[in-house]
Amino acid sequence: MGMFFKLVLFHLAVKAVLTVPGKLSFASYFNDGMVLQKSPQSAQVWGYCSQPGQNVTVTISGQQPVRAFAVDYPNVQGGVWTATLAPQNGPGPVTIEATDGQNKISLSDVLFGDVWICSGQSNMEFTLDMALNASYELADTTKYQNVRVFSATKRTSSKPELDLLQIDEQWSIPTKDTLGHKPWTYFSAVCWLYGKYIYQKLNYPVGLVASSWGGTAIELWSSPDALKQCNIPQKSKRQKKGLSNSQLWNAMMNPFTKMTVKGAIWYQGESNAGKPDTYNCTFPTMIDDWRAKFHASSGTTPDFPFGFVQLAPFRDDPSITTGFPDIRWHQTADVGYVPNYRMKNVFMSVAMDLPDYKSPYGSIHPRDKQDVSRRLALSGLSVAYNMSLGPFQGPQISAFYVDIGFFTVGFGFDNAVEIEVRNKAGFEVCCSVNNQSRCDGTDSVWMETPIVKEKPHLITVSYNGTCSNKYVMGYRYAWRESPCPFKMCALYVKGTDIPFGPIFGLGLLNSKRSKFTENRIPIYVKGIK
Repeated sequence: MGMFFKLVLFHLAVKAVLTVPGKLSFASYFNDGMVLQKSPQSAQVWGYCSQPGQNVTVTISGQQPVRAFAVDYPNVQGGVWTATLAPQNGPGPVTIEATDGQNKISLSDVLFGDVWICSGQSNMEFTLDMALNASYELADTTKYQNVRVFSATKRTSSKPELDLLQIDEQWSIPTKDTLGHKPWTYFSAVCWLYGKYIYQKLNYPVGLVASSWGGTAIELWSSPDALKQCNIPQKSKRQKKGLSNSQLWNAMMNPFTKMTVKGAIWYQGESNAGKPDTYNCTFPTMIDDWRAKFHASSGTTPDFPFGFVQLAPFRDDPSITTGFPDIRWHQTADVGYVPNYRMKNVFMSVAMDLPDYKSPYGSIHPRDKQDVSRRLALSGLSVAYNMSLGPFQGPQISAFYVDIGFFTVGFGFDNAVEIEVRNKAGFEVCCSVNNQSRCDGTDSVWMETPIVKEKPHLITVSYNGTCSNKYVMGYRYAWRESPCPFKMCALYVKGTDIPFGPIFGLGLLNSKRSKFTENRIPIYVKGIK
């Protein structure tokens, strides 16, 4: 970061708060009107001073002071101090003061609540003024003055930065301008709507920190430590504009690791759809790495909740079966749902039934961010906050029933919720003459199998005529870039708009030796003794 002077302005503040390495000051993202993480976590506050070894005292109005000892930090003028506050129930507002014995600085109108990081590529960057019903959403901001927003500037770095290099929008109270400044600036529609919807249930302050960049692959947001675990080289030619891996992690995420947060939400994957094979490693590993680094730097809960949006549709072409479907599956670490054994305390919003082929921003950018965010908030409140608000995702397959006489496969689902069938299409089986086939197209073909029977916890599909004299080697559901019309995929939770996610499995179905190779679900084959 070197010697620099950074002037940070807060949109609606009476005064500006300066970040000046070498002088007593707060780090860039501490400002008037901000939200700090509430109890049971202890929020961390940090900044700069004239030299290492200095003592800095931090006080919240009316409370016992906290003392911090400044340390040396590479390429930073002066010292860097860090203070861990006592857990605060909030909500505030409070004033926070810091002094080195000679100088004094302060933050005013500080609230304590839950702080969420919002990151990813263009569908997270997509601003509220571009979304459906934008006029209503912008006018509605007056009801949510305790939801505060912050946006980082798109910057890169070849090394991990201690502090942000630039800020687009300092901590702000929501208004038509601070949320709808102009397209592709600030503020993120998904980030805002997620925060708005969880605030409606929490009824205490929420801080939203947007740090995203359109057209970027996950490798840019991953640290070298995370990439190494997936055998991804540090330099990659796949990145846009000649960027190297980890450059956005360095400049746009690593600085936030010194801020205590509640959790993070993520909308990304489109830029990895061309080469999706490593995403089942890079995505869960990135989550693990973010958690570890936030915990080490700020004391944030080591398994903090992490939510994501499963990719929405793109092109109106039912023939496309690669790319987006693979990413959606890999987003769950090839399990099909979250949380799961690999991705604990993770939640998601299924968006594959929300196409917008007429979007003026391109069909890859659907304007309906309300449904996306509402589903994300429902799953987040269920997983991150342990609220019982009803079903937040489809049930899981618990058994298969194969009738080789009638050429049908039954999918039994757990009894958590009932199934609503809106469309008979969407399921396929893999047919092959090879009973060891991997269904990769070399010796197999995927054939559509319509739903012919439905019960509250069971659906039956027919493969009659599609796999004559062949082995049925696998199954999949909604395996298309754009699998269905708007809210008209086959399977939903009954009485809701919650869709099932994609389903996939490989293994020999129509044989006495039926055995699934990519799941542990029991199978019953009718007609074979």
